[in-house]
Amino acid sequence: MLWKTLLLLLFYYSAHATMTHRWSRAMLFPAAQRVKRTSAAFLSPVLQNSLEDVVLLYEFLLAELDIDKGQRISIKDEELASLRKAAEFDTICNEVIPKSITEIHRLSSRLSSYPRVLKKEDFERTVLTMVYTAYRAAQSQGHQKDVWAKSFVNLYKALKHDLMFPHNKEPSQWET
Repeated sequence: MLWKTLLLLLFYYSAHATMTHRWSRAMLFPAAQRVKRTSAAFLSPVLQNSLEDVVLLYEFLLAELDIDKGQRISIKDEELASLRKAAEFDTICNEVIPKSITEIHRLSSRLSSYPRVLKKEDFERTVLTMVYTAYRAAQSQGHQKDVWAKSFVNLYKALKHDLMFPHNKEPSQWET
């Protein structure tokens, strides 16, 4: 019986250790791994490929965002909204990042045990999720406000841990 348990644990460890990198990324943002209906490409846009893109993302966030009742995010500034990068921003914000509190809790939990530095697209998506969470906390009241605020803090801690990861080789110890 003991050898069967050890064999099973060894098999589990082997399967876990050989898990592909793409699968581990899909675990953070499953919606980013869905196939677009109009093409065979994965729905995995990245906004920040250069310093200019970082500045543009900052402008998108500074330009007032509109979040409608269906939780769709759009840029109010028509000139900025007409840019090609704005379409990618729209896709990430409306198709990739989690919007429900349950999905955000799941993301926080996965981030707390993530074994390495986040890829830039995962970092970017986590920041955008944090922005969305801050908006929801500001728009909520009572217990809901507390739940959204706690989610915001958990995402902040995950990003801080990721930024400090090269200097902190110990696994994450922050609470979710």
